[in-house]
Amino acid sequence: MPTRYKLELQPPGTRSRWRRLLPFLRWWNFIGWDTLKADLLAGLTGAVIVLPQGVAFAMIAGLPPEYGLYTAIITPIVAALFGSSLHLISGPTTAISIIVFSSISSFAEPGSAEYIRLVLTLTLMAGVYQLVFGLARLGTLVNFVSHSVVIGFTSGAAILIATSQLKHVLGLELAGSHDFLEVWLKIFGMLDQVNLYVFAVAMVTLLSAVFFRAKIPRWPGMLFAMIIGSVLCLVINGSQHGLSLVGQMPARLPPLSMPEFSLITVRELAPKALAVALLGLIEALSIGRSIAAKSHQPIDGNQEFIGQGLSNIIGSFFSSYAGSGSFTRSGLNYQAGAITPLSAVFSAILLALILLLVAPLTAYLPIAAMGGIILMVAYHLIDVGHIKTIIKTSREETAVLLVTFLATLFLDLEFAIYAGVLLSLLLYLNRTAHPRIANLVPNTDASGPVLIESESECQYLKVIRIDGALFFGAITHVSDYLYNIDKSLMRKRHVLILGCGINFIDVAGAELLAQEARRRRNQRGGLYLCEFQPQAYSVLERGGYLDSIGKDHIFASHKDAIAKIIPEADEMICRNCKNHLFKECRKLPVFSSEASPV
Repeated sequence: MPTRYKLELQPPGTRSRWRRLLPFLRWWNFIGWDTLKADLLAGLTGAVIVLPQGVAFAMIAGLPPEYGLYTAIITPIVAALFGSSLHLISGPTTAISIIVFSSISSFAEPGSAEYIRLVLTLTLMAGVYQLVFGLARLGTLVNFVSHSVVIGFTSGAAILIATSQLKHVLGLELAGSHDFLEVWLKIFGMLDQVNLYVFAVAMVTLLSAVFFRAKIPRWPGMLFAMIIGSVLCLVINGSQHGLSLVGQMPARLPPLSMPEFSLITVRELAPKALAVALLGLIEALSIGRSIAAKSHQPIDGNQEFIGQGLSNIIGSFFSSYAGSGSFTRSGLNYQAGAITPLSAVFSAILLALILLLVAPLTAYLPIAAMGGIILMVAYHLIDVGHIKTIIKTSREETAVLLVTFLATLFLDLEFAIYAGVLLSLLLYLNRTAHPRIANLVPNTDASGPVLIESESECQYLKVIRIDGALFFGAITHVSDYLYNIDKSLMRKRHVLILGCGINFIDVAGAELLAQEARRRRNQRGGLYLCEFQPQAYSVLERGGYLDSIGKDHIFASHKDAIAKIIPEADEMICRNCKNHLFKECRKLPVFSSEASPV
C-alpha cells in the first residue's frame, strides 16, 4: 500500500504530529499531473528571474557572485518544505545582503576567504535564532513590529546600496571608509575623474532594465539588460578603457562549507546575527501573509520561523549566506500559477542546471553593468506610496519610519533594526497603556444607538466606556481620569463604567476598581459597573473584588443601571440642573416644565 494512503489510515493524533514535524505532508496529497505542470512552469520562470538577482545580491553582500546563486538553490528548497506558505520563495534579498555586508565588512576584507567564513557563521547563528523562536512558538511577536520599521530600513538600505555602487558606475577608486557621508564627499571631490566608458555601460544597462520592466514586465529584463551591457563592453573594447569584469564563476553545484565555531567569533557576531534573524523573519512573514491574502491560505507564523531557520542553518553548510522571503519572486511565483511549494524546488533545480551552463559566460560581464542593475534594484526598494500614506496617516508611524531610516543611513544597520523595533514596541505599549475613555449620554435620536459620545454631562451621574485592556500598564491613565472627573466639585459623583470595551483585566485593574469604589463611597459618591465581559467579571469574582465594589452596584445592562441610579439622585444637585439628560429624570420630585428633559 502506498505511503500516502498509509498516512491517511493513521490515527488523527499521529497524523497531526507527523504533519507538524514534516509540514510538507500537509500538501503532498494535492500533487498531481496538473499541479506538477503548473509548478514546473512557475519554477522555470523563477529560475530565470533569480539568475541576475542572485549575482547582484551577492555583490551587495560583498561575496563572490556564485554565492548568491548557491543561496538561491539551497535556501528555497528547505524553506518551502518546512514552511507553511504555498507560494513564498526564499533566497537572497537586498535588505539581508546589505546588513550582511555591514555586519562582516568591519571584520574581514569583502570577498576574502575569512570574510566568506564569517558570513557563513553569521548565517548559521541567524538560523539558530529563527529556529529557536519558531520552536518556542514566538511567531506572533512579529505582529508587534510595525511595518514602518521595514519600510524605513529598506528605504535607507536602498540609498546605501546605491551609494556603494556609485564607484562601479562612475569608474572611481574609493578606498577607505564605507561611511555614507564620507563616500558622498569623496565622490563630489572626484567628479572630474569619472570614466565615461564605465558610466556609459552602466547607464545603457540601467536604461535597458528600466525599458524591459516598463514595457515587457513578463520578460527577464534584468538578464537581457546584463547581456546588452556585456555586448556593449565588447564592442567598445572595454578592457582597454578601464572596465573591470565580474570574472568567470565556477560551473559547479553548491559545495560543502564549514562555518567558524570559535567562542570569540560567536560572541562578536551574536548581536548582528539577531538583527539578521529579525529582519529575515519580518520579511518572510509579511510577504507570506500578503500573498496569502490573495490565495486565501492560512499562514502559520511559527512554522514559517522554523522553515526560515532550517533553511539558513542547512544553507550555511552548503555555501549559502543568509536568505529570507523575496517579494518579487514570491509574487511572480503566485502570478505564474504555482499551486504547491514544489514550484520553489523546481526553481532551485532548474537554476542549478542553468548555473552549470552559463557560469563561464560571466567572464564577459562588466562590473559596471552589474552596478547599473543594482541601482535599479535599489530604486524599487523605496516604497514611495507607503511612505506617503504613513506620513499622512500617523505621526507615531512616521516617527518610527524616520528613526529607522536615519539610523540605517548614519548608524550600524543592526542598531537601526533594533531602534526601529524598540520604538514600535514602545509606541504599541504606550497605546495600550492609554485606553480610550468615552463620555456617554443618552441619544435623543430614537433610530440611533441608545448612548452616544458627547461633551454634555450630568452633575449626578457620569457614564463612561473604557476601550482597551485594564491592566497594570493602564491603571495610572485610568486612575488619573477617574480622579479628575470631580476635580472642581466638592463631592464625588456617581460613575457608571460600561465594560463592554474592556477586553482584558488583571489583578492591578481589579484593585483599581475596588479602590475607586471605596474612595467614591467614602465621599458620598459611588462606582457602578455594567456590561462587563465574562472574562473580566470572572477576575473580579474570583479575587473577591465584587464585595468591595458591592454586588448591588453591578448590572447586566446600562439601562438597568441608570434606572436604579437616577431615581436615587440628590435633590440639591438636580434642582439647579438644566440638562436632565436621562428620561428617568422625569420621575424625580424636582422635575418641572422649566427643566424638561431632552
